[in-house]
Amino acid sequence: MIDERSATAAPVTGLRERKKRRTRNALLRAALLLFLSQGYERTTVDEITDAVHVSQRTFFRYFANKEEVVFALQELVESRFVAELHARPAAEGPFEALRGAALAAWDTVEVTLSEVVPVDLYMRSYRLIESTPALLAVHLRRSTELEERISRLIGAREGLDVEADPRPRVAVAAFCGVMRVTGRLWGRGEDTSVESIRRLTETYLDRIGPALTSSWRGSA
Repeated sequence: MIDERSATAAPVTGLRERKKRRTRNALLRAALLLFLSQGYERTTVDEITDAVHVSQRTFFRYFANKEEVVFALQELVESRFVAELHARPAAEGPFEALRGAALAAWDTVEVTLSEVVPVDLYMRSYRLIESTPALLAVHLRRSTELEERISRLIGAREGLDVEADPRPRVAVAAFCGVMRVTGRLWGRGEDTSVESIRRLTETYLDRIGPALTSSWRGSA
């Protein structure tokens, strides 16, 4: 026999969760638009909540501070990259797997973010981080934490103990260095599209092997 209370509980819970998700996404979009139009430092939590017509209490229910809002999208994209890395064929070497995961994450970034913000808003927020000293410092700290996570994942793929074998950390440090360089160069350019940063990423990743193992003299 079906319990009527159980039958109605699931839809109500689902509706509540969808409402929470909509509120969080609305706060995120409003905050990013304000950060981009008037600057991260100059934007207050009050301005963000006023734009969405909610209270400060509601804001802090979803985000600890403004910084957390900025990096919410980064976390989504990073999680997608890690998922792609987990899914790479076991036969691939470390650099091949990292390269494939990075390009796949860019190929699917629009789908990853579709329920939250337009991909263009994410790309603009990516530039905001690169151009805001306070945010860039946080980005570098977070990158270090992500780098360690990826190193352990690569170590597990290769059956290596990262505490005893330096190769996973060395390989990931080189990979993450390329990603930082391409992000910085892309941020200085005029083309803000996903295609442009993906193309730049692919070009630089494809040169990492020759750059580390061959002579540069007489080569273009």
